Amino acid sequence: MTSGSPPGSPPSQGSQRKRGSTKDSVGLYAVQCNVCYKWRMIPTKEEFETLREKFTEDPWFCSRRPDCSCDDPADIEYDSSRIWVIDKPNIPKPPPETERLVIMRRDFTKMDTYYVMPNGKRARCAGDVDKFLEANPEYKNRISVSDFNFAPPKVVEETVSHNSAWKAAKAKKQDKADASSAQK
Repeated sequence: MTSGSPPGSPPSQGSQRKRGSTKDSVGLYAVQCNVCYKWRMIPTKEEFETLREKFTEDPWFCSRRPDCSCDDPADIEYDSSRIWVIDKPNIPKPPPETERLVIMRRDFTKMDTYYVMPNGKRARCAGDVDKFLEANPEYKNRISVSDFNFAPPKVVEETVSHNSAWKAAKAKKQDKADASSAQK
């Protein structure tokens, strides 16, 4: 695990999100101290997004929280009691009137990143943002395609219970890779 990479934790494996959900799969936000490497919970998604936006140039330390020091026990332990995902640092905060969502796939193999646009529709890629701006020119002076980052958080495989859905998805992915290699 990269020191300081901010993670989030989706809900327990038993809870499935409906297709088209407008709710994040992330149930808890945490950041790792750049000194002691202990995990500290971040109370809100908004605060997490603010920290993540400038994480490389402004790493997080326990002492930034008034009631905390590196001598205190970790808020949360990195273990397999939940699925951990690691978000990339320096992803810009979502533009005003938009929301960045990350949704866990049913087989727990990866996450998908979307932005809910001001009209309530999802943008799945920069092309969708372009289409939105063409259809809604009043947002062109407030929103730019460069304000969006569709990089999904990485699912930490060893924290996923290797249930049958996970194994089936991994086998299917490997079969596709093998078939692709055999055709070359």
